[in-house]
Amino acid sequence: MRTSNPIFSRWGATKDTTPAGAHQRETVGAALGGPSAGGFGTNPYASPADIGTRPVGSAPVTMDDVVVRTAMTLGTVALTAVLSWLLLPVDEANVSRSYGIALGAALVAFALSLVQAFRRTPSPALILGYAAFEGVFLGVLSSTVSTYISPGVVVQAVLGTFAVAAGTLIAYRMRWIRVDQRFPGFVAAAATGFLLLVIADALFSAFGAGDGLGFHSGGLGIAFGLIGIVLGAAFLALDFKQVEDAIAYGAPREEAWLAAFGLTMTLVWIYLEVLRVLSIFNSDN
Repeated sequence: MRTSNPIFSRWGATKDTTPAGAHQRETVGAALGGPSAGGFGTNPYASPADIGTRPVGSAPVTMDDVVVRTAMTLGTVALTAVLSWLLLPVDEANVSRSYGIALGAALVAFALSLVQAFRRTPSPALILGYAAFEGVFLGVLSSTVSTYISPGVVVQAVLGTFAVAAGTLIAYRMRWIRVDQRFPGFVAAAATGFLLLVIADALFSAFGAGDGLGFHSGGLGIAFGLIGIVLGAAFLALDFKQVEDAIAYGAPREEAWLAAFGLTMTLVWIYLEVLRVLSIFNSDN
């Protein structure tokens, strides 16, 4: 895989400088570096007759494609977050309006993410639309936390998110995290349990138990948030594996949008959990 990005220039590289199209087949084992690279051994982008090989076609995805589209998606989140922070104040005179818009944006973002999740092919419009509405929600939420709970915590949360992402990338590249066939099932089970606890906490809070299950404050809240961060890191490792496999298997270029979508959703998850932990920690001190 060739890329002009110095950070990712060696990610998924096969040490093959032959122009695209010169080979008729490239084995999956060579592309992924053999069993030690953690490959699953099958090509998800090939027809059944092509399992075990990478078909060479026109315009395969590259790391540059993934980087550019992820930057576009995250940039959209950041832009709309900043605009909503500035244009939707959470002071006493405007708080209801701002919260209403933020809630509506969150619901639209969720709906768009579901539509994209059930599509066979990625839609840039859906993905960028999700990013835009998600940014509106994050902007109002971040402004609220910064105004009423802990000034300066948003910058800390952003830096913490980047730190978690960088640490996960290093651990993945060093193979300290091995994404094998069991890893997705384990992460899915853990995430299901986590989300069920979140739903139970929300229901308890809505029907009488003011603090829910206790995940909003104290040591339990911090511990729950840390579990959420670890889960986010696990999802990020799965996203890295998706990118690595897409490049190694010669996936079509449109897969870069799916990679950007997954990375953006995961980074938003990590940011929210880091914000939760830092807010609880700062409010208790």
